[in-house]
Amino acid sequence: MPLLPSSGECVSKGVLVSLAASLLFGLMYYGTPWLAPLQGGDIFGWRVLFAVPLVALMLHVSGEPRLILDTAQRFRRDRRLWLAVPACAAMVGVQLWLFLWAPLHGRALQVSMGYFLLPLTMVIVGRIFFGERLSSLQKLAVVSAALGVGWALLRNHGLSWEMLLVALGYPAYFLVRRHLGIAHLGGFWLELVFLLPVAVWAAIGDGQVLAQMLDNKPALYVLIPALGVVSAVALMCYMLAAKMLSFSLFGLLTYVEPVLLMLAALLLGESVGHGQWPTYIAIWIAVGLLALEGVLRLRSKQGPT
Repeated sequence: MPLLPSSGECVSKGVLVSLAASLLFGLMYYGTPWLAPLQGGDIFGWRVLFAVPLVALMLHVSGEPRLILDTAQRFRRDRRLWLAVPACAAMVGVQLWLFLWAPLHGRALQVSMGYFLLPLTMVIVGRIFFGERLSSLQKLAVVSAALGVGWALLRNHGLSWEMLLVALGYPAYFLVRRHLGIAHLGGFWLELVFLLPVAVWAAIGDGQVLAQMLDNKPALYVLIPALGVVSAVALMCYMLAAKMLSFSLFGLLTYVEPVLLMLAALLLGESVGHGQWPTYIAIWIAVGLLALEGVLRLRSKQGPT
């Protein structure tokens, strides 16, 4: 099992990479309506198709292309990978599909609740499997977030399959990757390769529908590559942050994303009901506590001036 990040510099970089991923996911969510008439399946397919070459390029530029070859060679020595890598590919593929399927089918609230639950389940997994401990401010952030999520669950009358898929699926995915030592971009690239046949079918199909959409909306020639680039960079940042940070801190930082998604939704003309404000305020408090901890750590490193 790979060691967790130990240096403060690595953690600082991991926080920045995680924030970059959240910002890019928020940007992608805000720009999704411009991709109409593309549907959730189409967008999922194009995200994977663009991510495969861009992740490979990133590995080449960073001087780590052997991560792909080394992981591929491990298939001969470790038979668990023949099951684990396709399983991880399926898990991440379902999450990529669900992220854009939900708002098109009136299930955005259910998936959003899953993302609110996710950091809490990540903290629990980090404590049980890795013995991670939280700082005082992180504990306060967990309490605040738990109160907000609890309020939302009471209003929503329980757990849906979409909530459970997000809240339990991602921790299982990251846990398997760390346990088998494939929690890096090389392992992620191989997962994307396993998804390629499904992605080609989802994005292109027989080509007729795609050609018709491109004829009716030529802007898609620019918008689809833009989506692919933003999505691929966001996914790479997300995977790098998962490798650089502890399970608990990585999970807590994912609270930045639903806050940004809510802001994007407001910009798109949606509104927040009065009963939803307690949840968002509690989440904002949790994010603010994490930001405060970051400022205090930065000051302690700099020392007295």
